[in-house]
Amino acid sequence: MLKTVVKKGSYHDSVVLMLLTNKISTIKGVKKVSIMMATPANKDIYRQSGLSTEALEEASANDLVIVADVEEDSLLDTIEAEMEDFFKKQSTVNAKNKGTESVKSWGKALAKQPDANLAVISIPGEYAAFEAERALDEGMNVFLYSDNVTIEDEKALKEKAHAKGLAVMGPDCGTGIIQGVPIAFTNNVSKGSIGIIGASGTGIQELTTIIDRLGEGVTNAIGIGGRDLNAAVGGITMADMIDAMEDDDTVKVLIIVSKPPAKEVRDNISDRLSNFSKPVVTLFVGEKPEYHEENFYHAYTLDEAARLAVSLVRGTKAPEASADADESEFFKAEENKTIKAYYSGGTLANEAAMLIKDAMDVKVPPEDIEGYMLQLEGNIVVDLGDDAYTKGKPHPMIDPAKRIECMENAIDDESTGVILLDIMLGYGSHEDMAGALLPSIIRLRDKAKKTGRRVFFIATVCGTRKDYQGYDEAVKKLKDAGVIVCENNKLACRTAIRAIGRDFKEPVKEIRAKKVVEVEKHTPSEKLRHLLSDKPHIINVGLKSFAEVAEKFECEVVQYDWMPPAGGDVELIKTLNFLRHYEEIDEANQSVIAKVVASQPVLKDNVRAKEVIPELNKGKVILHAGPPVAYENMPDPMQGSCVGAALFEEWADDEADARKLLESGEVKFIPCHHVNAVGPMGGITSPNMAVFVVENETDGNHAYCTMNEGIGKVLRFGAYSEEVVERLRWMRDVLGPTLGKVLRTMENGLAINPLIAKAVAMGDEFHQRNIAASLAFLKEVAPYITAFDMNEKDRYDVIKFLADTDQFFLNIMMATGKAVMDGARMIQAGTIVTAMCRNGYEFGIRIAGMGDEWFTGPVNTPQGLYFTGYDGEDACPDMGDSAITETFGVGGMAMIAAPAVTRFIGAGGYKDALCTSNKMTEICISRNPNFTVPTWDFQGICLGIDARLVVEKGITPVINTGIAHKTAGYGQIGAGTVHPPIECFQKAIAAYAKKLGFEG
Repeated sequence: MLKTVVKKGSYHDSVVLMLLTNKISTIKGVKKVSIMMATPANKDIYRQSGLSTEALEEASANDLVIVADVEEDSLLDTIEAEMEDFFKKQSTVNAKNKGTESVKSWGKALAKQPDANLAVISIPGEYAAFEAERALDEGMNVFLYSDNVTIEDEKALKEKAHAKGLAVMGPDCGTGIIQGVPIAFTNNVSKGSIGIIGASGTGIQELTTIIDRLGEGVTNAIGIGGRDLNAAVGGITMADMIDAMEDDDTVKVLIIVSKPPAKEVRDNISDRLSNFSKPVVTLFVGEKPEYHEENFYHAYTLDEAARLAVSLVRGTKAPEASADADESEFFKAEENKTIKAYYSGGTLANEAAMLIKDAMDVKVPPEDIEGYMLQLEGNIVVDLGDDAYTKGKPHPMIDPAKRIECMENAIDDESTGVILLDIMLGYGSHEDMAGALLPSIIRLRDKAKKTGRRVFFIATVCGTRKDYQGYDEAVKKLKDAGVIVCENNKLACRTAIRAIGRDFKEPVKEIRAKKVVEVEKHTPSEKLRHLLSDKPHIINVGLKSFAEVAEKFECEVVQYDWMPPAGGDVELIKTLNFLRHYEEIDEANQSVIAKVVASQPVLKDNVRAKEVIPELNKGKVILHAGPPVAYENMPDPMQGSCVGAALFEEWADDEADARKLLESGEVKFIPCHHVNAVGPMGGITSPNMAVFVVENETDGNHAYCTMNEGIGKVLRFGAYSEEVVERLRWMRDVLGPTLGKVLRTMENGLAINPLIAKAVAMGDEFHQRNIAASLAFLKEVAPYITAFDMNEKDRYDVIKFLADTDQFFLNIMMATGKAVMDGARMIQAGTIVTAMCRNGYEFGIRIAGMGDEWFTGPVNTPQGLYFTGYDGEDACPDMGDSAITETFGVGGMAMIAAPAVTRFIGAGGYKDALCTSNKMTEICISRNPNFTVPTWDFQGICLGIDARLVVEKGITPVINTGIAHKTAGYGQIGAGTVHPPIECFQKAIAAYAKKLGFEG
């Protein structure tokens, strides 16, 4: 039975998950299992393997998914326990490698490594091109380990790199050495005067290890990817690196190695090399050159190329290698035995196929079968590193399972006389591949013996004596078990071919005069010169092991713990890339920020709403929180607030009449935001309610908000009892006029910024905690109130109400946020979020560049702590305009400012508050220097929620909020936090990109 476990937002790189899959697959009762991130490409692999489930299809690219075909349900517990143990061990290993700094964004990576000149990218191929382009835009060369990048993307990236004086190495580039530093799957090779430009992986490893064991060295070996010499790409990276190597005085001899190239590209490269000022050795796998040219040598095999280069450096011929094998036991040709060759990489496999075809005198290319380099008369050569074998599975360099499976099939074929394989040492490879394969080799050899058959196991070990696995140890281990071990791949292939009674001939080449073709030479860019002359400064995007190795070689490395941007949605990523390249957006966003920082909000007055909001004078009109919503779609508490407003305005005599009126359509409903107002929770504002008037003196605009009623059974939470209505009338008739008189008496109203600054320093975050600000407000107004000629009871009641209402300043803060953000959005450009609000039905946001347009999604229900007797089942979906405070940068965004409130809203404690605010900085582009937080090292509050960053990182703003009962009349039942639905932000950036001309 198929069982699925989805771990939301738990991202791990593919290599780690492949190894975990192998571990889980050994559990008894697990018939089949796959553990991968739910990227679109991986979902295809699940489908192809018959492991697709509904839960998998619903998962996002940032979700880890386990799909297992198990005999019993209880095995899921075992699988999860094994997985937890596996990740704990991984964490322990990572903890031992503390040197590499980790970040989670490009911005932070560049801040830590501002002089980075190389991005090493090893992430799923469907996203790799986007990150490579970003690296190029930041002025970095790219080492693109990732495969499954389209050839169209490869060409575009390389053309862009060329135009910028940079290089893209890859994609599917498994090996590189830059200034002696191993990149990706590479051996520990001595530095020296031989330069190499090669396809991508095992070919470079074979060359560099032979050179090292001969006593010479390689300082720079540049992998260009297997398709660079494809006609569609045109050899862009190869050509640029030839120019750079010629300019590099430390390079005395250059080796060029490539998988079979397109003829026109090969000819262009050869023409350029005929002009090269230093000795060159070329190896185009598949070609059998018959002569050399002066200082322009043409090799047939990797071994020949390596020994030629060493000979040219030394001025004396390098010695040839020989195999230690008893050829008397070998088969005769007429016995028709076959070779089964299983390789880790394409270049070595290509070479083996070429040599076997040569030995069999085959001129016509064999049938092209995916993964097979050769399938001819029972002889096969398989590149187990091909995408056909590695999709969703570990690479054969790190996992022996597929090779063992292949060897088992080979033994069952009675024609098999030789099993040929490579053992790859070096960074990234299995810690003991020889040891891992030997039990199977011995078992299979013995199985053949029992049936009276001989099967020769022949291996080549590709490595150096400095590789951590130990070259000599690996060779000895294999030889002791009866494996014929050869020093290089050519020798291993020749020994295998002789073992079945055949051989190939290497031509004896004369040296002819070099035919020089006049071609235009180019001076390499300073960036490429720098790449080859100094240790790279690396941002490692993906596999941590690559960063750890580079650091061992004293490189400056920043580890970017990458996750798929935009939840892995490729179309959204394209949208983000389009917006990222629009420089005007960043300029506009900074202008919005500047307006916010320069704003001067002043509390000017307190009046009846209809006196400042003309729309309230046009019949029966009620303002509500959030984006537009019909009365029938309002949650019960908001409808209850409307009942209370109708009773307050005396439009109805009782609840029944009020509901009848509201349902009749006679009352018009308008969002507060549409008339320069905001309202907490239900946001219900009617014509005669008292509202504060805040003027943003910088821009001359105004905003309005009702006054805070306190907590418990209040209108904003849906209560509408006589007590609630009477309180509202007292606020209209006494509290509002008193405060209005105070504010008008002040020479220029009450400046709000100083109050905010004081209260932040005293522990307010201005959404759930407003105690300091409310007391500071009381301190400002109390002297005026005590001096007024007014009824003593009214005076007492006003001061007592202000003293008792800890949240009183919240509504002033809301009007302030509205006034400031409305002033800022006059820019009418950019991606800064200028409003967030909810109505219990939908959540809506606005961004600067889209003016008044709302972008909505289904509203969430807050999570937090509840008053005694209530729980999450009682909670109403989120509502209110109070999230304008988070848009301004306070509330949940400034959680760190109010450690005292964190437990009340269910956030835990100080560390959780710090973590929350730090996380919010990842989606904000600035800080507000006007309001510094002592508990945050006096840094300014977050400022400027960028909708692009929200979508890219999948981090939505955290909002502190009260929790209303889902049934009207109960009022507030708790407090907590809530997050907007991310689709609001996705819709916003898609609309803005379309406005700017993006067609998608």
